[in-house]
Amino acid sequence: MNDNSKVVVALLAGLAAGAALGILFAPDKGEETRDKLSQSLKDLGDSIKDKAADEINNLSSLKDNVVSSIKTKLRSVEEEYSDDVEHA
Repeated sequence: MNDNSKVVVALLAGLAAGAALGILFAPDKGEETRDKLSQSLKDLGDSIKDKAADEINNLSSLKDNVVSSIKTKLRSVEEEYSDDVEHA
């Protein structure tokens, strides 16, 4: 995970913790507090899932780029080898 991802995850966790503490100390009824806390945690879970999906897509794209680059280099080396064999 790169530094930007870590910052975003930490920010989301901090926001969720702040929201949870704010809800717990708010002068609402217990049921309302539980509902708000439950919704906040659901929203946090959704945010984390979205971020994880984005990171998975980024890693998949990186993998595709690396594989393509390796294949290109292998083809180049293979062509050089074939040329050397033909001229030997």
